[in-house]
Amino acid sequence: MIRHLVRTQNIDPARIHVTGLSAGGAMANVMLATYPEVFAAGAIIGGLPFGAASSVGEAFERMQGRNPPSPTALAEKIRQASVHKGPWPAVSVWHGTHDQTVRARNADQITDQWLAIHGGPALASHDEAVNGHARKIWHDAKGRSLVEKYAISGMGHGVPLSLTSDDPLGQAGPFMLETRISSTARIAHAWGLATEAEIAATETVFQTQTTDQPKPQAAPSLLDMARLRSRWNRGETGSGGTGTASSAHANKISKVINDALRAAGLLR
Repeated sequence: MIRHLVRTQNIDPARIHVTGLSAGGAMANVMLATYPEVFAAGAIIGGLPFGAASSVGEAFERMQGRNPPSPTALAEKIRQASVHKGPWPAVSVWHGTHDQTVRARNADQITDQWLAIHGGPALASHDEAVNGHARKIWHDAKGRSLVEKYAISGMGHGVPLSLTSDDPLGQAGPFMLETRISSTARIAHAWGLATEAEIAATETVFQTQTTDQPKPQAAPSLLDMARLRSRWNRGETGSGGTGTASSAHANKISKVINDALRAAGLLR
């Protein structure tokens, strides 16, 4: 059905992505493995390797990182999931180092699984620290990112958020955790939907505008739309204060979001 919809609606696979947390992360991996020609990339947050379990008991065992299949066996699961022979989706893996629900060992297994699919030892890699968290990235000879893994230091089971900026993405809550890094912004950047400047704005306090010259108004990006929605969910009016937003303001936000989605070809 997914393949049929993509073909009949003339949707560009280079603009289709999937992500999820926990069971949603495991399902995102399922989608990437079984419909690899449909997706350009995917992000798996606190998830499981594809094909790691075939029963509820095995699933709970794998969540605790016990008795996993070998990387070779896990890669073979993906190869057997469809007739696709490549190219394969790029994969971003995010996991808390202190996740007690789905142990961080699963992030290593997901990474190894997709590295084997993308070429394994032939891929170049480098390590870096991002806001105190470890990131490792593997890329091809042309510099295209194929697999990346973020190990979020001290985080439990959830989505990494950065809430210290003046205009953060998201709100703290169950499984929405402050970590000084925004997985939403960085995943969007990996997919070509956000700039490095937008990441910096999301993860740090905005700089005060000192010039009297009016700032050129650029078309709002998808990340801008997410920030507007996040402000609305927090009950902010958009004028610097907080409280119940007016119906007119709500309609304005909805119109801007819908216009941006239409411009991006994501809404008719």
